[in-house]
Amino acid sequence: MNKIYYLASCDTCRKIIKSLPQNHNLTFHDIKQNPITTEELEEMYLLSGSYEALFSKKAQLYKSMDLKNKSLTEADFKKHILEHYTFLSRPVFIIDGKIYIGNTQQNMLQVMKALSNV
Repeated sequence: MNKIYYLASCDTCRKIIKSLPQNHNLTFHDIKQNPITTEELEEMYLLSGSYEALFSKKAQLYKSMDLKNKSLTEADFKKHILEHYTFLSRPVFIIDGKIYIGNTQQNMLQVMKALSNV
């Protein structure tokens, strides 16, 4: 199943969703309304190879909790992502067993290419 994990209140996520091809065949998962489960995070971890890759260091909570001055382990990244949706770098696409994390231009080009092959 192809899926997008996103935040409905995020302007960037909304813009990206609007730009998706019409026949994208994605299941949408709003991480604020429906928090990600341990199993979903484990799947993302297996595809990405690290919890840090899934972790957003741009989150306001990251700054307010002063996490940048702490030495975080993979277990810490996992714990924070499960505790609060804002720590998941977004959007996260899982398309044909591959994961695409974040909203960089290069990443979004890969997502569009992957969706055109679905």
